[in-house]
Amino acid sequence: MSAIVVARVQVTDPEKYETYKPLAKAAIEAHGGRYLVRGAEPVVLEGETAPVRYVVVEFDSVETVQKFYDSPLYLKAREARDGAAIAQITALQSV
Repeated sequence: MSAIVVARVQVTDPEKYETYKPLAKAAIEAHGGRYLVRGAEPVVLEGETAPVRYVVVEFDSVETVQKFYDSPLYLKAREARDGAAIAQITALQSV
């Protein structure tokens, strides 16, 4: 069963964040991830939201998401993101 990763990202250092993006993309693609939404700013229909960017990626399974997140490739990306953004990343199993 596939899984969706939803990331809400508040960029705090845009220049430094640019180093993170290609590293994350390479890690996602290496684990078969497919971008559904990349860097989109939300259109708020109801309620309030912080000024964040959204990234939504589909993977083959929750297990694959965990392998991606724990991989050396994504660890390098996470280290590059440190100090450049505040991220909330959630994995959800699809129906």
